[in-house]
Amino acid sequence: MRSYDRSEKETRPVEMIPDFTKNADASVLISYGETRVLCTAFLEDRVPPFLRNQRKGWVTAEYGMLPGATLTRSPREAARGKQSGRTVEISRLIGRTLRTCVDMDILGERTVTVDCDVLQADGGTRTASITGGCAALILCLFRHTEKFDRIPILGRAAAVSLGIVESRVLVDLDYNEDFNAETDLNLVMDQRGRYIEIQGTAEKDPFEGEQLTQILALGGAAIAELSKRQADILRQCGVTEEWIP
Repeated sequence: MRSYDRSEKETRPVEMIPDFTKNADASVLISYGETRVLCTAFLEDRVPPFLRNQRKGWVTAEYGMLPGATLTRSPREAARGKQSGRTVEISRLIGRTLRTCVDMDILGERTVTVDCDVLQADGGTRTASITGGCAALILCLFRHTEKFDRIPILGRAAAVSLGIVESRVLVDLDYNEDFNAETDLNLVMDQRGRYIEIQGTAEKDPFEGEQLTQILALGGAAIAELSKRQADILRQCGVTEEWIP
């Protein structure tokens, strides 16, 4: 039995709570089952040095896990003076994914920073961060409509984890499933069903092409549902249709 008595192709219950905090330009608390990530977005009228005077904007992301996110306390990386390779890798994944959603020329010399803080981890923290982070990004830019001549949103991104566990293809792995997975894969797609990023590794035995086809099909169906949920949340926040690709 899987958590929440779900089938192989079902995700855990997904919830997105907008404006969970008040100080950010936009915030979304997203839950994939017991995994909970707070995504906040800020728009600033500046760009990194390598983009100065180019009339282009930038979207970046930072990812981190709070000390109490896992069963045993994880020391803050700031206390160690260095981010782990995993943290850096996931931050870059979220950042490059979200950059596919924004027209940097229309954004102008501005930077959107999306922070994804894991409050509780039970597998799928990076995929939840992408889905919630994209919602926060669009909500942030919509609330600064007056700064743009045109709508800077090109698309939306959502993500889900998949894996092969005991020869079964499963969607949205929780921690126990991820720990025991023979194959682990993270899938990111846009609202049109196009692929943004595929991260997949055979942890034990190599997987067959037929299994990969099944993984992509089940992942695409799950992401389509996540994308609908994402759009619904944006509408509830007053985002107009032209801002929701």
